[in-house]
Amino acid sequence: MKKIEAIIRKSKFTEVRQSLHEADIDFLSWWDVKGQGDAKQGLIFRGIAYDINAIDRVYISFVVRDVNVQKSIDAILKSAYTGESGDGRIFVSTVEQSVRIRTGDCGDESLYNK
Repeated sequence: MKKIEAIIRKSKFTEVRQSLHEADIDFLSWWDVKGQGDAKQGLIFRGIAYDINAIDRVYISFVVRDVNVQKSIDAILKSAYTGESGDGRIFVSTVEQSVRIRTGDCGDESLYNK
């Protein structure tokens, strides 16, 4: 089992969620977050320059069986890509154990995706 975490542009979240749904990944969590990356944003309002280093992003997290890792990554890559700096990152880490609380199922059986 793998945990996939992605930090993406807020404007691409709906497309990413739809793309994951089409890849049969329907159970995920997300948070609105702010971050600071290599890209710098600035704002000029009424002649005054403001430095805006906090960039709005969405953090997505879900756990999949090993067979679904690549199609999950491909779905995110396809839908989150703009070609510009700041498209985001995808992180994949190993999950040692998973237990469904309601049934007590362990391992792959505790996950919804097939």
